[in-house]
Amino acid sequence: MARIFLKKKGYNIIAHNFRSRFGEIDLILRKKQAFRFVEVKYRRSDEYGLPQESVQKRKQAKIRKTAVIWLRLRRLPMDSEVHFDVLAISQESKKISYDYIEDAF
Repeated sequence: MARIFLKKKGYNIIAHNFRSRFGEIDLILRKKQAFRFVEVKYRRSDEYGLPQESVQKRKQAKIRKTAVIWLRLRRLPMDSEVHFDVLAISQESKKISYDYIEDAF
């Protein structure tokens, strides 16, 4: 669902589920010269809060460290334009809604 949504938005998906010793990045996108590291969160209800609320400081730090490793492995400049986004997907009954938060952290 996430990949289809982001492709329709014009993003080029260049990697998914990249893992390092620090954690995982769900999706890595490229649009123009910018890299976007995306955390995808899905909830069937808001009983435990909104999906994006679960991306707390500890998770953000893990994603940042993993992004640095990804850039280094590809020998990309450390001053590359990078953004950290969250794609929150909610489902109530059969209705699915997307909230793409650019520069979430």
